[in-house]
Amino acid sequence: MLLYHYFDKKTGPFRNLSDLSEEEARKVLLSIKSEKPETMCAKRQDSYIADRRRFEEILRNEFLKKGGIIERKAPHYLVVGECPWLQSWFEDCDHIVIDTDDLDLRTVSFTYGDSHPTFSDRVNDGKEYRKKIYTYDEIIGVIGRYGLPQDWNPDGKYGPERYVEAHVWSDRGIYC
Repeated sequence: MLLYHYFDKKTGPFRNLSDLSEEEARKVLLSIKSEKPETMCAKRQDSYIADRRRFEEILRNEFLKKGGIIERKAPHYLVVGECPWLQSWFEDCDHIVIDTDDLDLRTVSFTYGDSHPTFSDRVNDGKEYRKKIYTYDEIIGVIGRYGLPQDWNPDGKYGPERYVEAHVWSDRGIYC
């Protein structure tokens, strides 16, 4: 399985807001909003940092319950397969492709769709993959049933899922 990590060329790959203090992360987000107002990242709500940390805590706890191995406080974020829509998130977008064969799959979790709407109380449509985290073997089955969201929902008109999100809880196998 190929995982894609999208990023702005000016900042580089695997620059995670969650690796920063809350104050530093807030400053970076404000900088993006003022310097790159047309990008998707600039349109994030004021509560984004707090929301992100809350969702990451859920991801961490749920993955641990499944026997996952956590080596980082916050995961590296990637998506399963190519997702052209993610290019709109960055002013000068690039991507890195990592094969899951190069990762310890015990350190990788998945959500069917972005983790924020997956665990948000605002999304209550009864779909089986809401409020769930998956291991590699489990997500293969979910993708087998539903396909990749970027194929059937590229413009988001059928719901918030636009890709399968991968969370790599280790620096091993991550390269820039």
